Amino acid sequence: MITLGIESTAHTFGVGIIGPKKENNNKNGENDNNNPKISKDQILANVIDAYSSETGGIHPSLAKQHHEKVRYEVIQKALDQAGISEKDIELISFSMGPGLPPCLVVGMNTAKELAAKLKVPLIGVNHCIAHLEIGRHLTKAKNPVLLYVSGANTQIIAYEANKFRIFGETLDQGCGNFIDAFARHTGIGFPGGPKIDALARSAMTRPGGPQFLELPYAVKGMDMSFSGLLTNLKQKYDSKKYTLEDLSYSMQETVFAMLLEVSERALNHCQKDELLLGGGVCCNSRLQEMAQKMCEEGGFKCFIPPRPVLVDNAAMIAWQGLLEHRAGTRMKAENIDIMPNWRTDMVDVRWR
Repeated sequence: MITLGIESTAHTFGVGIIGPKKENNNKNGENDNNNPKISKDQILANVIDAYSSETGGIHPSLAKQHHEKVRYEVIQKALDQAGISEKDIELISFSMGPGLPPCLVVGMNTAKELAAKLKVPLIGVNHCIAHLEIGRHLTKAKNPVLLYVSGANTQIIAYEANKFRIFGETLDQGCGNFIDAFARHTGIGFPGGPKIDALARSAMTRPGGPQFLELPYAVKGMDMSFSGLLTNLKQKYDSKKYTLEDLSYSMQETVFAMLLEVSERALNHCQKDELLLGGGVCCNSRLQEMAQKMCEEGGFKCFIPPRPVLVDNAAMIAWQGLLEHRAGTRMKAENIDIMPNWRTDMVDVRWR
């Protein structure tokens, strides 16, 4: 079943297509049209176009304008990448939440318009769970604890007793938003995560190594808090006593240790042996290194999906829609609306 997914929860407007893919089955590498090998559930296309700004963070109204401007172009690019036409689409899915309302509305309206035009079913899915399920699908993790770290979301999630349970989360702001807020304060632009990662890596590789600066370590039970850490970082930066490289390095070491402490505790509590990373912040090279080391020392397996599905993307939305449709989920377009505050543990899990 060829499924087109639409992602628009925040800065990214994406279109992904999942479906069967013909593969050459000839050992000589020649085309064998009479004996094609059909592989089901392949990512046929995964196209994104992201709003960004040189100064400041994400402005929801400007992000909405961006999405409205690029949506049809992104859809066409995805169709071209997949090598199909609109008439081949059999199911439409989109991010119903959580996310920024102005951005979510663009995705919903586009999905409804396309589903009505093609006369195909429409399903709204939870963005957070889509990260988990595409990660499971691509890495072959069986029943992992998910460390989900993105701009607005920071959660440690596991599937227990027919629900996705949140075993730890941020008490104030998402880790990605925290990093972007510090980047914005220093004037290095949005998104700040890749730039902070590069600055920290620069400190780690320079002669003499980095200077680790003591920062607030705020783990409260199974939850985390970033606001005090952000204030402390801003004060240190404004004092001009420390380099931005050392501040970036110290921030990453502190924050990622917090995330992995709670993840390790969740693994032991749930008696699971697999950790799966998800969300854009998990593209960070240092977080990946620390996660792999923690798992190695603790006897766990660490699964890291490819970068194109770690960041906000629509291939995961298409996959989640396909999973739910196969499990019997059906929605009427007139009853569908966005759910900006849709928590992971509110979702009715029918496909597992």
